[in-house]
Amino acid sequence: MTAFGLNRLDYRDPPRFAADAARIERLGWDWAFIPDSQLILPDPWVMLAAAAASTERIGLGVLVTNPIIRDVTATAASAATLESLAPGRTLLGYGAGDTAVRLAGKQPARVRTIEQAVADARVLLRGEPLEMGAREPARLRAARLQPQGPAPVWIAAGGPKTLRAAGRAADGVFIRVGRDHSNLESAVAEVRAGAEEAGRRADEVKLGLVVHTILMDDTDRAKRLAKAMAAGFYEYAPYLFDAPGVTWDGPPVEQLKSQVWPDFHHTADLDAAAARVDFLPDSAADAFALHGTADTIADGLNETLAGELAFEIVVPHPMPPPPQRTDGDPSLDYAARFMREVRHSIDV
Repeated sequence: MTAFGLNRLDYRDPPRFAADAARIERLGWDWAFIPDSQLILPDPWVMLAAAAASTERIGLGVLVTNPIIRDVTATAASAATLESLAPGRTLLGYGAGDTAVRLAGKQPARVRTIEQAVADARVLLRGEPLEMGAREPARLRAARLQPQGPAPVWIAAGGPKTLRAAGRAADGVFIRVGRDHSNLESAVAEVRAGAEEAGRRADEVKLGLVVHTILMDDTDRAKRLAKAMAAGFYEYAPYLFDAPGVTWDGPPVEQLKSQVWPDFHHTADLDAAAARVDFLPDSAADAFALHGTADTIADGLNETLAGELAFEIVVPHPMPPPPQRTDGDPSLDYAARFMREVRHSIDV
């Protein structure tokens, strides 16, 4: 049975995040995630600890942290501590770093840096010694706090090199390449190739899917915003347009990037970003996002999840980010609306 995770909750402070995590647990969500973006959000580990005390079943995780801002030893200690508060419910997700590093004037982590951090975190969380250049090998004492074993370490990846690194080093991988079947199959093939390189079985690396989801009854606007999501993939990985046969017949993406901050996926004015790429064909919207009404989203998810690719966790990433307050308007409550109108129609 596919689990569904949400990575847009009430992030204003720990009490409200904890209350929202408990709320989406009641709604039926399986995972509550929070990004690690220190200049935008409160500390994720403090927020998740508060949620651990307010929930019983839902999984809790960082999606994602990065090895540029936080040292792996500190991150592993935080994950082990959270696992002690929520046994069997913790997930540590790593990535290159988006707003966390760019807004701090730093560069995203290179693939080898991410892979090394993931490998080191897994060793530390198992309580095993790790050579780090000190007089004696490092050993994480907090690893003893995990009654059900080490918290799993996943990588969020889209590029072929990072996908292979996930196959070699991680417990699981959140694939972020849109929803085109050819791109998804290629991504999974890279993960499996990485696992083979490391002498691992393919099923040792669990699969997750992150897909931008624009749930709204204004289908024209939803399609425009989905094109902005497609542009976000193109600015970092233009080759993803090849398999679905999408063309970029507009201004050079480098020119448009200078008008969108920090990028198409994270800009505060998504409608303005969408207006700059309205030249993209409708096929771009369909290949890189789920968009439209609840029925359309459900149909798209069923199509995306059909076939041999078994995704253990699906994160239907809401765009634009839901408002922190809905003021009683149910159409703005993405978490409730997705579970009420979409989830019951998903076949997996």
